[in-house]
Formats: sequence, C-alpha cells, structure tokens
Amino acid sequence: MARPTTDYRCSECGWTTVKWVGRCGECQSWGTVVETGAATGILRGVNAVRIGDDRVARPITAVDAAEVAHWPTGIAEFDRVLGGGIVPGATVLLSGEPGVGKSTLLLAVASRAAASGQRVLYVTAEESASQVRLRAGRTGALRDNLYLAAETDLATVLGQIDQVKPQLLIVDSVQTVSSSLSEGLAGGPSQVREVAATLIRVSKERNLPVLLVGHVTKDGSIAGPRLLEHLVDVVCQFEGDRHTSLRFIRAHKNRFGPTDEVGCFEMTGDGIAEVADPSGLFLSHTRQPVSGTCVTVAMEGRRPLPVEIQALIVPTTAPQPRRVVNGVDSSRVAMLLAVLGQRVGERVAEKDVYVSTVGGIRVTEPGADLAIALALCSAARDEPLPSTLAAVGEISLAGEIRAVSNAKQRTAEIRRLGFSTVIDASSELLTTAIARVFEGEPARF
Repeated sequence: MARPTTDYRCSECGWTTVKWVGRCGECQSWGTVVETGAATGILRGVNAVRIGDDRVARPITAVDAAEVAHWPTGIAEFDRVLGGGIVPGATVLLSGEPGVGKSTLLLAVASRAAASGQRVLYVTAEESASQVRLRAGRTGALRDNLYLAAETDLATVLGQIDQVKPQLLIVDSVQTVSSSLSEGLAGGPSQVREVAATLIRVSKERNLPVLLVGHVTKDGSIAGPRLLEHLVDVVCQFEGDRHTSLRFIRAHKNRFGPTDEVGCFEMTGDGIAEVADPSGLFLSHTRQPVSGTCVTVAMEGRRPLPVEIQALIVPTTAPQPRRVVNGVDSSRVAMLLAVLGQRVGERVAEKDVYVSTVGGIRVTEPGADLAIALALCSAARDEPLPSTLAAVGEISLAGEIRAVSNAKQRTAEIRRLGFSTVIDASSELLTTAIARVFEGEPARF
C-alpha cells in the first residue's frame, strides 16, 4: 500500500507543491504556502439537503426588485463615495497607510450614526479603550449609543455583538483579530480569511452593516489574501500625504454605487473635516503674476479640481542637469521637454528643470500636458502668463493639442472660477497656441 503524500497549497492563488517552500512559485508571495493534509485518493460524497419552500429557486422575474435604501452616515463626502450611504447588510473595507486617519474617519462615522439614534459597536483591536476614549473626547465623538470594546478574539467579538445588538459594527482592524478555529498568527492569510468570512456571514444573516479597517503593505496593496477584497461589498482607499492635511477617499469596488467618485477631507486638530469645495486648495494666492505658473483642471473621479502647475528652469554647470518632479508624472514631463525642444524650439536640455503642483495633489492624467508645457515655456522665457488663463489639453509627440475627456465639466469649473479657457478640440499645433498665449491673445474655445 502506497504511503499517502502531503500536499502544500498557496492560500493566495491555490498553487500546489509536494514540498514546503517559503515563496509561492505562481504568485511569488512569501509565507502563503501551507500544508493541506494527506491525500487519500478517496472522494468524499456530499448528500443533497432538502430545501424548504421559502428557499426554493424562483424565476428571476419573480424576485422582488425593490431597491435597498441607503442610510446616510452624516458625512456627505463619505456618502458620495459609497453611492448615497451605507446599505444594510453590506461590508465596507477601508484601507490606507498608517497614520492617514482611517480610525479618525470611522470614529466620526460612528459618532454621527449614534447621534441619529443608531446603536453602534466600535471594536478596537489595535488600541485600548481609554486611547479611543481620549480621541473621541478630542474630536467631539462622545455619544451614549456608541459602545466601545477592545477585543482581539473573534469569538469574544461575536459575543459582544450578541450582547449589544448593534445596528452598525466597526472593526479596527481585521488583520489584528484572530480566531481559535484557524491556525497561524493574527494577520496571516488563513486568519484574515476566517475572520472576514465570519463577520460577513453575521452581516448578511442579521442585515448588519459592517465597516472593516484594513492594513496595507509597503507597495500600497491591502494586506492579506486577495480573497478579502472579493468577499466584501465595498473597497475604499484612504489616501493622503503626511506632510499635508488633505485626504482623499476613493472606491475601488462598490456593488451599490459608482467607483469614480472621490471624497475630499482635511485633517485638523479637532478631527477630520469635510471639504465640499476644494477649488482653492491647489491654487496659490499671489496677486502678482509669476513666471513659470499655469492653472489646469484635473478630474478626480467625477469632480473637476483646479490645480496650479509651477515650473522653474535655472542654468547649471553640472554635467548631468537635474530633473526634479513633484506631483506630476516624471515620464510625461520628460516627454514634454522633448516636444518643446523639437517642435517649439525651447532648448532646456542643459538646464535644471523643477516641476511641482501646489497643495501636494498628484496629477497623472494627460489633460495637464498643456498647462505643464505653458509653465515650462513661461519659466524658460521668464515671462508670466495672464492671471486669468487656464489650460487643459493633451499634447502628442507630433506637437498637437488634443481634446480631453469631460471637457464640459472642466469648462464649467474654469468659467465658475473666472478663468479664460484654452481647450483645443481641433488638433491645433502647440506652436500656434504658445504664440497666441505669449502675444496676449489666448485662444478661447
């Protein structure tokens, strides 16, 4: 009789091997290959279960199509990203870098929900109850209907749910809660899968909305198995720079709403505050025109945001001129410098070039090409652009200005702020547009 062999399987992608390895040979993940047990070669049979009349399959046309109502969280920017609010029975995963403000945002959501009469259970597995109490007192989030529990065991968390019977559950975070039914340390793939699956099952059975906090790895992806993002209903990313107070929240997955909305927040000493109109956050407030600056309108989801591009070109004696870029794509800046040198005649190859955005926002779309090119030309010629000028357009390698998406929304935002518009949808040459701008007659389209 042949001796049974032991298989090892990757918990991330399902790759199997006959011996243990530290790194998966398929997805290249470390520490995800675990033992699955001895293979006996016997296929276990599964007996059919008798289904009641209330659970029998029905024609899809006979299913009630009543839309599940969203209940707003009280934070308009968060509701915008969620599609109108939280859906009962939905599971929302909020991820972000350490210190970006995930716990502060969810504590504000819990406070608003408790103030509206909802019973909220906030489970903190990373901090003590007294630490969360201090933050709640500082941010004004103290409510009688807000229950706080510091637990790291999944069974105890389920007991807290049975005792409190909340209408909203917040778990901070899913990587720090462990289950005795699964092997491995807290935060491991098997533990995260077991904890998330259990909480999602409780959410669906009790029609209880659940907000989960997720850690991220050094490359910005959500820690744990990829299955976690498939299990939840909504995946939100909380972004922000530690050096600035501005924060953005985006939905990468949303079963109940759009995924192209962006919420804007600002971190203050009293907590997190909504920014309903961030138009003035990315513009400088100098009254006198300065060379090397140009305003563009970038699209963050469905929201147009005016952004000021600043450029500085200085002579250098170094054999390798510097190219310092902050807030824009360095490869696009290099491409625009080549187009300006070849098509327009702006020779800046032997000079240091610095390009940055105001306010710390990052612009990666091609619609900002024209503004970057005008800012570079203004810095090279040391001539300021008109203060009422805003440029939007994509530049090709042939030196043409091409149309951009969402032109109507960009134009409406530009006109609302009192800027002139330089948007060319007729493939005008970049040389002609630059000549018009510096002659004092910017094109209007």
